[in-house]
Amino acid sequence: MVLTGVRRAGKSTLLQMIGNDKAGVLHADFEDPRLFGFGGEHVAAFLDVCTELKCKTLLLDEVQVMQAWPLLVRGALDRNIAVYVTGSNASLIAKDVSAKLTGRHLSSEVFPFSFAEYCAFRKQPLSEPAFRAYLDDGGFPGYLRTDEPALLRELLRDIIYRDIAERYQIRQSRHLMSVALYVMANLGLPASFHKLAKALNIPTVGQVSRYCEYLEDAYLIFGLPKFEPSVKKRVVAPRKYYTVDNGLRQANVVEAPVDLGRRCENAVYLALRACTKDLAYAAETDRWECDFITKHAAIQVCADLTDDNLRREVAGLVGASRQTKRKRALLLTLSRTDTINEGGVNIDVMPIWKWLKQNGPQAATL
Repeated sequence: MVLTGVRRAGKSTLLQMIGNDKAGVLHADFEDPRLFGFGGEHVAAFLDVCTELKCKTLLLDEVQVMQAWPLLVRGALDRNIAVYVTGSNASLIAKDVSAKLTGRHLSSEVFPFSFAEYCAFRKQPLSEPAFRAYLDDGGFPGYLRTDEPALLRELLRDIIYRDIAERYQIRQSRHLMSVALYVMANLGLPASFHKLAKALNIPTVGQVSRYCEYLEDAYLIFGLPKFEPSVKKRVVAPRKYYTVDNGLRQANVVEAPVDLGRRCENAVYLALRACTKDLAYAAETDRWECDFITKHAAIQVCADLTDDNLRREVAGLVGASRQTKRKRALLLTLSRTDTINEGGVNIDVMPIWKWLKQNGPQAATL
């Protein structure tokens, strides 16, 4: 079993819980200084120790630190030892798994607490006030235990400098941090690499593209492609970006005064992304835009639905439903419940927290 996800999301805790139910467990954390320098030349000796100790279950934490980890896993499996692995770099682990462990693993992603998990942790009922608090706090367990924003600021620095800059030997790490903060500040807005390079004074567009790729691999941000029937258009269309946790963003980004809608949109994205990677946004230039297209639904997110924005939000859903032929149209807000019929499209209006409570993400994606 391979568990991947952002740093401090709870992978190690989950690994320990798995180990508590097993016999003959051996646990190795590759971020432990005592294992610094562990490489391929040490694998055989490590496996011999496992055999000597009659190890039946091997728990390997943060394996992206050690390049030879697939050899260790394969060797353990060959000795009939069950192996559970965690890591914080999506593409690196996926590449190693596909090259060395094809057909011999299961994978799962670990995210910070969902809204339901947040409420369970806080011992609160699922409600609109709880959801508003969740938009501020996010779901990192360490922060929720202490309510200390400094932990989230330190976490972002660890992701940028330890998980990315050190691994890829990036000298201009301030550029990497600038891209991360810019993307986190501008949630849900189409991002052009050319404009990012110009706005942040980064020498090349290629650098910006690589930085965004590294940030995605570390699970700090997620890129949402545009729905396009044409593959060529899909590739060149700008992506919209979201971040792994609203609380992490709150602690690190100086925000605009009015930001509730973007945080709501980010929360909905995270709920959908935890269920599927098959997501997109849809838009027709200067006419309409729809926040999310899932397998079965077109979804629009708006914190407060008013007379001023109702027409725009509905137009996005109608346009997206017709273009993508999705059967369901949802308009998610903080508190409003309604049904709207526009142009032959039936739109269900409901509060985000109720949608989350009623298993909405799974229903929209499966």
